[in-house]
Amino acid sequence: MLSAIHSFPASAAVACDVTYTTNDWSTGSGQGGFTANITIKNLGDPLNGWTLTFTFPAGQQITQGWSAEWSQSGANVTARNMPWNGNLATGATADIGFNGTWTGSNPKPSDFAVNGVPCTGATPPSPSPSTEPPQSPSPSPSESPTVSPSPIPTTDNEYVQAFLDLYEKIHDPDNGYFSPEGVPYHAVETLLVEAPDHGHETTSEALSYYLWLEAVYGKVTGDWSKFNKAWEVLEKYGIPSNQDQPTNGFYDPNKPATYAAEHDDPSQYPSQLDSGVSVGADPIANELRSTYGTADIYGMHWLIDVDNVYGFGRCGDGTTKPNFINTFQRGPEESVWETVPHPSCETFQHGGPNGFLDLFTKDSQYAQQWRYTNAPDADARAVQVAYWALTWAKEQGRESQISASVAKAAKMGDYLRYAMYDKYFKQQGCTSPSCPPGSGKNSAAYLLSWYYAWGGALNSSAGWAWRIGSSHNHSGYQNPMAAWALSNVNELKPKSPTAATDWSTSLRRQLQFYKWLQSAEGAIAGGATNSWKGRYDNPPSNLPKFYGMAYDWQPVYHDPPSNQWFGFQAWTMERVAEYYYVTGDSDAKSILDKWVAWALSETTINSDGTFQFPSTLRWSGAPDADFNGQTQMPPDNQNLHVEVVDYTNDLGVAGAYAKTLMFYAAKANHSQAKATAKAILDGILKNHQDAKGVSVPETREDYERFDDPVYVPSGWTGRMPNGDVINSNSTFISIRSFYRNDPDWPKVQAYLNGGSAPTFRYHRFWAQVDVATALAQYGVLFPQG
Repeated sequence: MLSAIHSFPASAAVACDVTYTTNDWSTGSGQGGFTANITIKNLGDPLNGWTLTFTFPAGQQITQGWSAEWSQSGANVTARNMPWNGNLATGATADIGFNGTWTGSNPKPSDFAVNGVPCTGATPPSPSPSTEPPQSPSPSPSESPTVSPSPIPTTDNEYVQAFLDLYEKIHDPDNGYFSPEGVPYHAVETLLVEAPDHGHETTSEALSYYLWLEAVYGKVTGDWSKFNKAWEVLEKYGIPSNQDQPTNGFYDPNKPATYAAEHDDPSQYPSQLDSGVSVGADPIANELRSTYGTADIYGMHWLIDVDNVYGFGRCGDGTTKPNFINTFQRGPEESVWETVPHPSCETFQHGGPNGFLDLFTKDSQYAQQWRYTNAPDADARAVQVAYWALTWAKEQGRESQISASVAKAAKMGDYLRYAMYDKYFKQQGCTSPSCPPGSGKNSAAYLLSWYYAWGGALNSSAGWAWRIGSSHNHSGYQNPMAAWALSNVNELKPKSPTAATDWSTSLRRQLQFYKWLQSAEGAIAGGATNSWKGRYDNPPSNLPKFYGMAYDWQPVYHDPPSNQWFGFQAWTMERVAEYYYVTGDSDAKSILDKWVAWALSETTINSDGTFQFPSTLRWSGAPDADFNGQTQMPPDNQNLHVEVVDYTNDLGVAGAYAKTLMFYAAKANHSQAKATAKAILDGILKNHQDAKGVSVPETREDYERFDDPVYVPSGWTGRMPNGDVINSNSTFISIRSFYRNDPDWPKVQAYLNGGSAPTFRYHRFWAQVDVATALAQYGVLFPQG
């Protein structure tokens, strides 16, 4: 029998309290599993490292742990702090946990000790005053050193200092990242067309990145007021208020929405509303309403006109800013260049006689209404960031300063479960509009789909509201870090009775999804859908299925293909890497081992600090087989392949990619991943800094599409708020004539006249934050460089 020998950091008076709670389940007669959550509270002097020990009383075995380095020898268990949670101020807590198995029974341990001192819950006595006179005169009060109440990382680390330098540039009013209301723009520059069709719109993505920026600032400075301010901005301008969603109380969960098919091309719209297609029941609406005492949705709308550039205002008033707008509505081939911008609150003040509604859906009559669309990856990122903010604030003994914001993140995670459900709450495996409607939770894929949406009548006497999920699931939207936090961290567990269990199921399902989509080379393929072509068609018989959903290499949109961008790889794998870093999950490590090896093999670092990594990806083949494996992981794929078409030095993606590598390196002790992350950051600092932040030249050949036609049905006529005519002759620029007054427009016009493609240096908010947080995170994970 081997026994563990422990050595503990030297400290002053140690006193502690330990809370140990479990969630148990049975796997057979007299045996089962359990999840244990442990809170260590420091009641003594500040700790600069801790080791928790205890003894299992009935032979329990740990199978997986998180937020500590776990080891077990016989009945003796040891948990040592991670690099990021070892400092505990007086009164601070650390939350750790593990999964385990039991046989016979699962009694709780009782002999908890920290650094060898039993945790009794009692505070240490104050030391008796010395009877010896001081050897030298006591210093005056003004000369007494001030002891910080919490451990704040030193800012003389070069990467932490680089973060602070970039942070100051982002917050410099002269650089123009924020509106007068304090809302981060999508970009500093106004002439910018990508998913948002104007640089001074913003997205829920940008709001979630704002949280991330301020969470890291709290980590390195101890100032959490800015994190709370970011959440206030997110809530005020990103989440529709009760006034913005006034008739939710009429929503009937048994009749969530009326079916309308999606179509292959914008020219096939408007889509007929069809009440003859059965829809399933919404299984979480009543639970949410009972839990929070309201029928309102607590989730962000994805697109905001910060400066009221279009002039819709709020509910047709023409002036209020920021305000909610939308663009994409017409199937997978509708690129941003083919969209018709419209207000989220439709009062028929603009557009045609029915506003913009009859461009998208066909009905016998139209009512004034409100409707919003949530981008689940942004809300999940907000939860992910809240976890790190909570963890770092606990290190400093300041978690009470952000407790209200963290509670709101948990609430957001509760409503985010709508992203788990099929668009019309159909059962999974649907291959026809007549397939069975869902009941209970059999319409849940337990993945983060592309959106969820909700809406209703403006007229309270009309008495209706609706909600939909999405049938399309993209690998780039998954967030196992958020799923783990929502199911395991007490402060982030949502209040609804079934929410934590749903997120626990989702965590496992997301990891299985990654593995099922992992190519033979290592990159992660597109996704899967429960509604082929968006209208529940029968998918091709040769396509493999994941829990009944057909493989789709380009889920949701095709112009451009949704999974050709390496950025989705970096974003989603960063979340896997964070999850692996915190928990040590072996399945996450297996996915990362293969992905990191592939990504590193396609990355070039030059001696002058320049670098490149994949940009555009090309896919072939498909997952090898159907998967419906419940607890196990899918096998490796031999017939799903990726090819790198071209390469980039996109700085925002570089920041996310570097964070993926550094979290993986810190846990797996992978020297090449660490060195590559460092080289990317060093290259950015050496070659790409400017007065506003960081940037690279971007040549925009796609700006030839400013003249692209926008489909409007023949005979349909309307106007934008500025008077731009909308009809069958409309183009992207003709219904956005304000662009012609942009200071950068002459460069685009010269290109449209036959000149060379224009080049810009863009300062996207999310990209600046991805670089900034990567710099700080490297300094935190590797303080010695």
